[in-house]
Amino acid sequence: MSLERVRAELAEYSKRILRQGLATGAGGNISAREGPAMLISPSGFSLEEVKPEEYVAVDIATGAIEPGTPRPSSEVLMHLACYRRRPDIRALIHTHPQYTIALTSSGHDLKPMFADFVIYLGYDIPHVDYVTVTTPELACAVEAVVGEANCVILRNHGAITLGENLKQAFWRACTVEEGARIQLLAATAGAPRFLSREEAGRLTALSSEQYRQQLLARMRTTS
Repeated sequence: MSLERVRAELAEYSKRILRQGLATGAGGNISAREGPAMLISPSGFSLEEVKPEEYVAVDIATGAIEPGTPRPSSEVLMHLACYRRRPDIRALIHTHPQYTIALTSSGHDLKPMFADFVIYLGYDIPHVDYVTVTTPELACAVEAVVGEANCVILRNHGAITLGENLKQAFWRACTVEEGARIQLLAATAGAPRFLSREEAGRLTALSSEQYRQQLLARMRTTS
């Protein structure tokens, strides 16, 4: 994929994050790996305002920033930590979803209640207790748990979703918030029933779901 196409996709998915209500104002950030560098949203901009050429190139190995560009997102260290730990991922989206923050900052863990949750996010989601935002300590805390996770919850802060492409990371971000909303609604109605590990295993073994996963992992367009 050309650098211009990556920049165009970043701009498109940045707008989708805001349209989906996953961040407000200058909140949230997004990045994509391209070669030895990542392109990340600039600091202080609303995601809906960022032009393709304004995404900042940062060398993943060294953290060096392309000269003459805007300052990268204040969460640049967290993005770098994930790419260094996970050479398999090519995209990362950090959101501030309302239901997710409300649920996980109230002593609850986000847990699977429906099929798409398991398919897109997995069964066990790491939850990181609050660490001051933008700090090296937060980057280290995320790096310690990201392992093979598709999502990391940051209590009193937000969520991180990772993917082999931006579409996959975005769908996962949407599924996180959908899961939190459903779990909160279920808690108000009664005692939520969560899927068991055995039930989750049967879902992931379905050939139809494996095909969906493979298809999504190959998608690298904004269509």
